[in-house]
Amino acid sequence: MHADRPASARRGLLRQFVEWLEARSRTPRELLELCLKRIAEGDAQLRAWVEISPQEALGSGPLSGIPFGAKDIFETRYMATEYGSAIYAGRKGSDDAALVTALRERGAVLVGKTQTTAFASFDPAPTRNPHNTLHSPGGSSSGSAVAVAAGMVPFALGTQTLGSVLRPASFCGVVGFKPSAGLLPLAGVLPFAPSLDTAGLFTQTADDMQLLWTRMGHAARPPLRGLAVPSLMPPVEPAMEAAFRRTVERLSADFAFQIVELPESFADLAPAVKLINCYEGARTHEARWRKHGRAIGEKVAQLVEEGLRIRELEYLAALATVAGVKREMSSLLREYLVLVTPSAPGAAPAGLASTGDPIMNLPWTALGVPAISIPMPVLGLPLGLQLVSESGRDSALLALAVEVEVLLS
Repeated sequence: MHADRPASARRGLLRQFVEWLEARSRTPRELLELCLKRIAEGDAQLRAWVEISPQEALGSGPLSGIPFGAKDIFETRYMATEYGSAIYAGRKGSDDAALVTALRERGAVLVGKTQTTAFASFDPAPTRNPHNTLHSPGGSSSGSAVAVAAGMVPFALGTQTLGSVLRPASFCGVVGFKPSAGLLPLAGVLPFAPSLDTAGLFTQTADDMQLLWTRMGHAARPPLRGLAVPSLMPPVEPAMEAAFRRTVERLSADFAFQIVELPESFADLAPAVKLINCYEGARTHEARWRKHGRAIGEKVAQLVEEGLRIRELEYLAALATVAGVKREMSSLLREYLVLVTPSAPGAAPAGLASTGDPIMNLPWTALGVPAISIPMPVLGLPLGLQLVSESGRDSALLALAVEVEVLLS
């Protein structure tokens, strides 16, 4: 057993692959073939993939031989980059996005492109939840979350503008990590709302996420310690509330929790973020909407129509609101270090018409702070626990998530 893996942590697929490679009990080719076999066996039902076309690594390094998937708004050379839209069916990328290039240069093997909602907005992809195919997998990074949950790849790339990494991670029972704004490059990623867009990652476990993060070149840090539960957050469904309370009680044996009052201005944050998303998204996709109309997707088209009616003065006021809340929350997070909340209002919604509500995640996207969702121990559909810390404390937050995962396992 590797000394850097907690003794009682569940072994995720990334950890398993790394151990096999280091023990030379499996070759990179065998790992790729295992992934392709699982995709062949499961994707007809789950529909997580747009294209399977393994690309050789561009170099060797700490991720040598590790397969991964990339959400289909990441540009990829000679591979499908269709943005989840029939309008772009058959489109091939002209180059690799910067993050894809960086991973391939470290030895990772790009297996293919994963499904996304249309233009990474709210029009659902064909992807199904692996825990119950009659429930949503979330969005917009649905394909990446499902591919990891189903063991088709050990990690995958997603993006988050409101809650598009943390929410599908919660719904699919995997770990989703949205790092501090700007830590992962967005060059070569289709924009939606540039003030909010953030790249993110999916793995099966928090241990896998920490392993991936360090092998991507980020230094390990000791875990954060102070944990706090906000006194007032958006309402959640009874099953989520019960699971969250049980989880906090379980962790209270090892961590001292505080109840923290969020600043009054926090109540203004969600409306401001939604306005920014609508205003910027409308201008990002205005030309497509004028050319193709509602063929870009009913929900995207509606957002563009609404967003173009928003006045610049309203938009600037919303940006000012976010900046003000960020100043207040930065002070609070420095004092309390980690906020603990549910990752979503509840389990994955029944049906495939909705990808769920990002209300639990969008504050942290707008504030640019790191947030991670890890599965809570529940029966039935998965539920996620969200940990949030101050900007720049990504590695220490991941170390804490590993500790929490061990205690909950």
